[in-house]
Parts: sequence; C-alpha cells; structure tokens
Amino acid sequence: MGNDNVTHVTTGNWDSEVLKADKPVFVDFWAEWCGPCRMVGPVVEQIAQSYSDKIKVVKLNVDENQEIAMKYGIQSIPSLLIFKNGKEIKRTIGAAPKDTYVKFINEAISS
Repeated sequence: MGNDNVTHVTTGNWDSEVLKADKPVFVDFWAEWCGPCRMVGPVVEQIAQSYSDKIKVVKLNVDENQEIAMKYGIQSIPSLLIFKNGKEIKRTIGAAPKDTYVKFINEAISS
C-alpha cells in the first residue's frame, strides 16, 4: 500500500493539501467496501507516479470523511474530481481504464 505519490487526505488536511495546492489535484473519493474503488486504486497510483510533475494525486475515504463527501455531493464512488486553485473543475464517476483517466486529467489541466 505504501505509495509516496499518493497522499491520503482527511477533513483535517483537506484545505492545505487540496484547496491550497500549488498545482491541480486529482482526488479519488473511495471506501474500503467498494469493489470498483479497489480496482481503481492501482490505476490511481500509476497515474500519481507518471504525472507527478503535472498533478497531485490524493485519496479521500468517504466513510471517514463524510463532511467533505457531502460538501461535494459525492453520491456514488469511486468519484474522481480535479481541483484547481481551490475549486472543482471536472469530475468523473465510476471505475474506468487508465487511458480514460489520463485523457480526463489532460483535458482538465490543459483547459
């Protein structure tokens, strides 16, 4: 599980890690019991390694941080959101292949 490129965020460090980040942040909203989330996990880690220069990758456990999940209207997981300058700029829901997420990220950060 130890991946240096993926930060686990909580309600406590959400502002500093995500909203005040100096580059776009790709947030994986997930939970332990969610099968598709477990499928997405390794993909998110690969993206974190490949794109560490362009984007910061974090994971937020919705069960442990329900306030944040509610604040952003997370209805189903995995939900993957991109934040830039403290605001959500794009989101995608559900498990998808790595290529799909890479395209999603590239579109978000190039716009």
